[in-house]
Amino acid sequence: YTRAEVAQHRTPKERVWVTYGTDVFDVTEFVEMHPGGPDKILLAAGGALEPFWALYAVHSQPHVLELLRDYKVGELSPEDAAPPPGDTADPFAGDPPRHPALRVNSLKPFNAEPPPELLTQSFLTPNELFFTRNHLPVPAVEPGSYRLRVEGPGGRALSLSLSELRQRFPKHEVTATLQCAGNRRSEMSRVRPVKGLAWDIGAISTARWGGARLRDVLLAAGVRDSTGDGEWHVCFEGLDADASGTPYGASIPLKRALSAEAEVLLAYEMNGRELPRDHGFPVRVVVPGVVGARSVKWLRSVAVSPSESPSHWQQNDYKGFCPSVDWDSVDFGAAPAIQELPVQSAITEPRPGAAVPAGELTVKGYAWSGGGREVVRVDVSLDGGRTWREAELGPRPERGRGWAWALWELRAPVPAGARLELVCKAVDRSYNVQPDTVGPIWNLRGVLSNAWHRVPVTVTK
Repeated sequence: YTRAEVAQHRTPKERVWVTYGTDVFDVTEFVEMHPGGPDKILLAAGGALEPFWALYAVHSQPHVLELLRDYKVGELSPEDAAPPPGDTADPFAGDPPRHPALRVNSLKPFNAEPPPELLTQSFLTPNELFFTRNHLPVPAVEPGSYRLRVEGPGGRALSLSLSELRQRFPKHEVTATLQCAGNRRSEMSRVRPVKGLAWDIGAISTARWGGARLRDVLLAAGVRDSTGDGEWHVCFEGLDADASGTPYGASIPLKRALSAEAEVLLAYEMNGRELPRDHGFPVRVVVPGVVGARSVKWLRSVAVSPSESPSHWQQNDYKGFCPSVDWDSVDFGAAPAIQELPVQSAITEPRPGAAVPAGELTVKGYAWSGGGREVVRVDVSLDGGRTWREAELGPRPERGRGWAWALWELRAPVPAGARLELVCKAVDRSYNVQPDTVGPIWNLRGVLSNAWHRVPVTVTK
């Protein structure tokens, strides 16, 4: 069989085919028996099992392969197994391979999110499933020749190799959630059209980051808390650039960069491994509690400045506006750049439109708030917000510092034949709470979408 023929078998109606190595399997009869549930195995339908099995070690056990062999229906055509040649004229031709479970919002540049049902499977998001937000082609960086330039005021500068960054500065680790400003933008588009990628609820992920504190590196470059008058900034530039050579850039206030409590990192590790290429190899900024747009990847320079980054993405994007502002009246210079994000939550299971069995219903999701404001409560409604129940928050490794999300769960009895509107809303330790509807927070860029998350489901009879 060719891979194209296998790809035609993605649903039980069409039969569910998968490949493992060069073998082809029809696993239709096994779908409902899958220990992880039918939704999980269907993510691999029509494609290869290897990327999914690599995420869960249980699949490497001998009895799993023996079970799979019972469903073999053939083999892949030898000529079909070879990958297609790359296009050297395409600036994106050197981009890395990606996990097939990711739901792609754009291919060039690559932007994708994990399926909701996988997003909350574990507290730390596997690197392969971490949402990817790229603005430009992924640069190919040779670690041996990499240099990071750090510029302080008065012309003092450092030039650091990757090994110098690792050896000269103490390694610090922090578990932090990153969220794109456009997470849940698709819900704003249902109110009125907006410009931007149509993110669902998956433009958010959590990792354990390791690297040098930005504070330590800035102090080594001669930067002090008393640098200059007024508000100063730390500007970042990446190695990713457009056709004119203009790099991606962003900035954060110097006060945050120098704060030991803010834990801003120049990260070279993600979940105990070197950074993947899509996530900034060899070095990226990680700014806990702040919109992901400021955590610049493929970092090439850090500079202390009396002004914000002049980058397009700092000055003319990632800003919020009144719902009445349109593209004829918008003035990007009149609004501050997004830094800390508002409180957020979403339901990852069940999915909108699902038919769930009568009896005990399990609702799962995530909750997070910017600025390190820990989530203290998640409220869930089964009837559109008329009545509420408090969800159970899962364990969090570092209580008190709210850099990372809380995963939550609610179990409740549901009667056969009922039509439910599941709703969730989170409360952070400052008692900020999500708005109930999208309309009043709508904006032309579709950012800061954090209204109550609503999921309609029906209960089977």
